[in-house]
Amino acid sequence: MPLLGPADPLPHVPRRILVAGNAGSGKSTLCRRIAEHRDLRRVELDSLYWGPRWTPRPEFRTEVAAFAEETHWVTEFQYNEVRRELLARADTLVWLDHPFSTVMGRLVSRTIRRRAGGVELWNGNQEPPLWSVFTDSEHILRWGWKTYRRNRTRVLELVDEVVVVRLRGQGQVERWLAGPLASVGEERAR
Repeated sequence: MPLLGPADPLPHVPRRILVAGNAGSGKSTLCRRIAEHRDLRRVELDSLYWGPRWTPRPEFRTEVAAFAEETHWVTEFQYNEVRRELLARADTLVWLDHPFSTVMGRLVSRTIRRRAGGVELWNGNQEPPLWSVFTDSEHILRWGWKTYRRNRTRVLELVDEVVVVRLRGQGQVERWLAGPLASVGEERAR
């Protein structure tokens, strides 16, 4: 299958969409916007994965399997233990392939904003203290830094398995939402 860009028409009406990208790329925000545009169920994987005190929830795989069987959804393409299952059901993968500087700028800004504001994330969790970026090898900022290239390689390997729409920069995201995503189904309805 070809790698599609922000102006390329979609070959089908997307019903089960995965959004891939590095931490901080805007996956959750784009999932929310796609859900609103296409009237799809939005499932936030972090809310299913993380239990209190940042412990993985044992129900995670079962809950993902249940919603993956549904006919209409959008979610993030993350968590190794469920990627294959989600990919097997997905008909479209949207790849936020933003430049490294954009992703890291967003990730730093988001992390500081969440920590400073005491924002509750999932099941009572909050961002850890900012100084822990120096002591925790799994801190979200370090994670984002070290997984950037790996995420790009992972998505490029999927081009033969699913329709992949590659969006580089927020301008391309906006063009795709207003163009191919908004118009798919309209021409089929005529």
